[in-house]
Amino acid sequence: MTVNREASGGETGLAGGAQAPSAGPDATRAEAVKSHKSRHWGEITLFTGPALVIFATFVILPVILAGYVSFFHWDGGGDLGKFVGLENYRDVLHDSVFLKSMRNNAFIVVMSLVIQGPLALGVALLMNRKLRFRAAFRTMIFVPYVVSEVIAGAMWRLILDQRGILNSALLQLGIFDKPADAIGWLSDTKIVMWTLMFVLTWKYVGLAIILFLAGLQGVPDEVLEAAAIDGASWWQVQRRITIPLLGPTIRVWMFLSIIGSIQLFDMARLLTNNGAPFDTTYTMAMFVIDRAVRMRQYGYATAAAVVLFVISLVAALLFMRFVMRRDNETEGGAV
Repeated sequence: MTVNREASGGETGLAGGAQAPSAGPDATRAEAVKSHKSRHWGEITLFTGPALVIFATFVILPVILAGYVSFFHWDGGGDLGKFVGLENYRDVLHDSVFLKSMRNNAFIVVMSLVIQGPLALGVALLMNRKLRFRAAFRTMIFVPYVVSEVIAGAMWRLILDQRGILNSALLQLGIFDKPADAIGWLSDTKIVMWTLMFVLTWKYVGLAIILFLAGLQGVPDEVLEAAAIDGASWWQVQRRITIPLLGPTIRVWMFLSIIGSIQLFDMARLLTNNGAPFDTTYTMAMFVIDRAVRMRQYGYATAAAVVLFVISLVAALLFMRFVMRRDNETEGGAV
């Protein structure tokens, strides 16, 4: 009996000994995976935490506070004043000046895409070829973009004023006979928006050209050479191969142009003296600033700012959903 117990005990010991090696590696592997996950999330928190804090402090929190303030009739004082609910939003959406500023922004969005896009694409395709002084040309084209909006606006206002440099030159050339016949580039309601579009194109087309040139560097030379060997002309190569491959870069520029045009403020205000004449160049951002700073209608202005934010957000989401969807799906599949 003793032998049997010892034997059974030995068998039990062997069985227990056989299980120990299999359980040890599993526990070690689980601890390693847990440690790896902890380190992984620690790295994510370390690198993204400060950015998230800054984003929440300077973006999310102001949006929430703006939404809260927009429900009050606040004049900028210490007390928020009377709670008016959605009255500010109703008044903003029925304000003829704000509606006119929305139409002006829509015009700027469309004309920026129609004018700047083809112009920048054509210049980028030409400058992508082997030309003398190509680097100097690229620098000259990009200079207007890096010039301060204040400097650019003041400069063009001096040039385009009715008694400015441009009209003086036209008078000397005999385009018109006397100074009284000078063209009102910034005072004629029929042409002032086109004048603004000319200055905006001069200021921002350089960014589009640089973006397109960067995108052209990703077009494989082998594909272009193969098409040329097959007898395709330069224009056919650009239209059938280069421009389609440049599609993602073009769509990114379109996105930036749309958002920038919706939020346009500085150049329009500096150039046309706060939307003159007769609010012809008035924008939504100018409406917000004027109602807040000049008229001290902070609650009303905040409601207009929230409307501007919603318009920008909806435009961005729709563009991402319907225009850049293929690019996003391609990137997701690549990942």
